[in-house]
Amino acid sequence: MPRPNPTSDGTETIHREYVLDVRIVERTTLDGTRYRFQAPHHDGETFDDPETAELYADVYFDVNGFDEEDVGDRGVPPAIIQAGRDTLTAYFLTQTYGDLNWVASYYGIKPERAERYVNRVEKRAKGIRAGVTERGSA
Repeated sequence: MPRPNPTSDGTETIHREYVLDVRIVERTTLDGTRYRFQAPHHDGETFDDPETAELYADVYFDVNGFDEEDVGDRGVPPAIIQAGRDTLTAYFLTQTYGDLNWVASYYGIKPERAERYVNRVEKRAKGIRAGVTERGSA
């Protein structure tokens, strides 16, 4: 359930809460609504829509966390590169320069195949979160 948290220039609510103190916070101001990914040992990242923020969280869980510090504007954290094509595809889709057609062109594949890659990441992340919950480590 979203918990309101008034701020000086808007309102924050928890859009989605995950295991291990990971969450997506929705922040509404006069300029619009943004979604911020938050996790321990991560500087956080802000997105225009909740779907992209949720995909970013899935990538985060898929690689057991990552840090974007010192990777630059278009760099990719090593943990994501090492995870494979499907994880890298999902990560690219969370970046401002990446959309489904861009990713498909980058790999020389059809957009449908890129979507299948993303579905794999989402499924693995869901399984990882379920495993954490089952072990009582949340």
